[in-house]
Amino acid sequence: MKTLCAILVLCGAVALLPAFVSSGVVLNLVIMTLYATLLGQAWNILAGFGGQYSFGHAAFFGTGAYASAALQVHFGVNAWLCLPFAIVCGAATGALVGALSFRYGLRGSYFALVTLAFAEIFRILANSVKFTGGGVGLLVPLKSSALDFQFQGKAGFLYVILALTLAGFLLSWWLKHSRYGAWLTAVRDNEDSAAALGVDVFRVKLQAIVISAGLMAAGGAFYVQYFHYIDPHIAYGPAVSVEALLGPIVGGLGTVFGPLLIAMVTFPPRGIGGLFQRLAAKAP
Repeated sequence: MKTLCAILVLCGAVALLPAFVSSGVVLNLVIMTLYATLLGQAWNILAGFGGQYSFGHAAFFGTGAYASAALQVHFGVNAWLCLPFAIVCGAATGALVGALSFRYGLRGSYFALVTLAFAEIFRILANSVKFTGGGVGLLVPLKSSALDFQFQGKAGFLYVILALTLAGFLLSWWLKHSRYGAWLTAVRDNEDSAAALGVDVFRVKLQAIVISAGLMAAGGAFYVQYFHYIDPHIAYGPAVSVEALLGPIVGGLGTVFGPLLIAMVTFPPRGIGGLFQRLAAKAP
């Protein structure tokens, strides 16, 4: 319960921030930190807790981003309705990748390379068809209305990404304390031993990638609404996959707050090096 209380206190403090801070620069820094944390939590569910390392989580991010953008651009669907649809599309993509990979026993570097291949295939496809705007990408119409998931200030976006990040925190906390989480960590530690003890390894891993992909797709949908634009390189390029895995690997695999800690020291101006320089300058 201490971890859960810490999560709620942290998110509550961030929720109060717009009442005391009006600087768009500061709020944007917080938003991008939470965004990076969300991507890290998504990757951490599959790799940190499940031991299934992915190099291609951009496949899920990009699917969520394009699902949201395409519905708005081509069909005029409200952006709030696009968010759950994007999550479902990302989760379905995760189910596809997981079913094809885990059914044939791919693990370790083989699974990592397969996910990377899927992300690259999706990038090529998105770069080649008109529905995604090809190489030009899709520009989401600017409406500047909270009813359209477009806010005039930063506070609205802060609350949305905070809610999504809170969901990621709660999922990680649940994995730490649930029976399913115990099954998942058992699979991570030794698949053969877990199977011998009665764990359905295929089902457990498939569920993990579906949850992870859905959370990653939510990040993609948020990116589209925040920046109003998506193209194949942003959606399915390696930068998103690297950003997702960096936080958990450096901050701590299978931990609740690891992705947040690294996001906090990466997004300030001049990154970690800049923090050390400022501390050194203040030292006596």
